[in-house]
Amino acid sequence: MLKRTMYKVNGACVTVGFMAIGPLQNNVYFITDGTATCMVDPSCDADTLVEALGGVKLDAIVVTHRHYDHIGAVAQVKKKTGALVIASTADAPYIAGEQPDPDGHPGSEPCAVDQRVSDGDIIQLGNMAWRVIETPGHTPGSMCLYLDPQFGSNPGGAPVLVSGDTLFSGAAGRTDFAGGSLSDMKHSLKKLSTLPDNTIVLPGHNEITTIAAERERTFAYYGSLG
Repeated sequence: MLKRTMYKVNGACVTVGFMAIGPLQNNVYFITDGTATCMVDPSCDADTLVEALGGVKLDAIVVTHRHYDHIGAVAQVKKKTGALVIASTADAPYIAGEQPDPDGHPGSEPCAVDQRVSDGDIIQLGNMAWRVIETPGHTPGSMCLYLDPQFGSNPGGAPVLVSGDTLFSGAAGRTDFAGGSLSDMKHSLKKLSTLPDNTIVLPGHNEITTIAAERERTFAYYGSLG
């Protein structure tokens, strides 16, 4: 088991740490308000991820979309922690093994999805009330989660957006996989562009960013495509 660096995200309305892990250097997030803890997109190496919890109870595993590099350790982390698995209604059948991966990627161990969510749903974890924002484009069931500071443990901190592979620092997710859609991606990015400028964006890969930064580059670029 390799030792991984846990990075901290400063200035958010909740406590956020993350590890860059796996062949594609996925960001696996650990988010807590002190009353509940969730892990986002456990990509691989379940033992390392569970050890990183430091004995803290894991309440939920949130999956932003179905791709293998985001779900590779979901089943094993669930077995080791008993945490609930939460995913979008559209992508849940692939995570649960009810449907085969349409991209033909290496198969991940199927895992039951305990809570299937749709646009506008609220995921309540402790005092955190995460709003589900459906953001198809990368996959039909891609979703983001938004947390307003009033529901965080640090009300003076910035809002948080878990963006998966929809929004990155300076880029948006690929749309050339099965079920991907450029027109859907543009619509999804337009939805995200309405969030407050100071929102901290936690993407599935690469560095942390903000809505303000992406307003000047990613939103502007995709908006220019018509």
